[in-house]
Amino acid sequence: MSTIYLVRHGQASFGAASYDQLSAKGEQQAQMVGDFFKRSLKQTPFVLAGSMQRHQQTAQLALAQSFQDALIQTESAWNEFDHQQVFAQYEPRFKQPELLKQDIAQVANLRAYLAKIFDGAIDRWIGEQYDHEYHETWLAFQTRVEIALQGLCESMDATQHRQAVVFSSGGVISVAVGKVLGLNAKQIFALNWSLANASITTLRWNNGHLQLLSFNEHHYLKAQDAELLTWI
Repeated sequence: MSTIYLVRHGQASFGAASYDQLSAKGEQQAQMVGDFFKRSLKQTPFVLAGSMQRHQQTAQLALAQSFQDALIQTESAWNEFDHQQVFAQYEPRFKQPELLKQDIAQVANLRAYLAKIFDGAIDRWIGEQYDHEYHETWLAFQTRVEIALQGLCESMDATQHRQAVVFSSGGVISVAVGKVLGLNAKQIFALNWSLANASITTLRWNNGHLQLLSFNEHHYLKAQDAELLTWI
């Protein structure tokens, strides 16, 4: 029996020229992840991370607080889908960060504004009509993540690891949970929108079967400082 901890990266730099880096708050969140694992895990886990900068930064900061001897195995299969392309195909203004910043400055409720864009963009992507417009289709992304998850489970069996920590993104974690629960694409992305930055989702791998133990744990952040709880 093995346990897999899926960690969403800390808050990234939304609206900046490069989204793929942690904000100052994201760095704090990553350190809190490390504190959580230091208290929760008794031995050094097997560690995986996507190759994106926000994944690597979160992993490095978390491990500096907990298991400094842990080696990070980088696998691009755990990378997020190209959300900027998915959004831009639905709303061309997303191709230009400066225009997006203008929009953000004018909205009263940023989360509600982004939720509307997110729902429309995802609906367009998960349908098959526009597959030719995307570098990676929804089906290709889903398949990639499911293969990565299965590969991790098989690797844990082979190496006798009992605990693994994976640093990744909301879309990836939602697909993994969707695989376990048998969810459709719409249900998977409903989960995605609810995932907090630096939240922890826990799976159990036992006798060839995956079980969901917990989803979107983030109260450890809120208990420390309510301002550390973010979704975007």
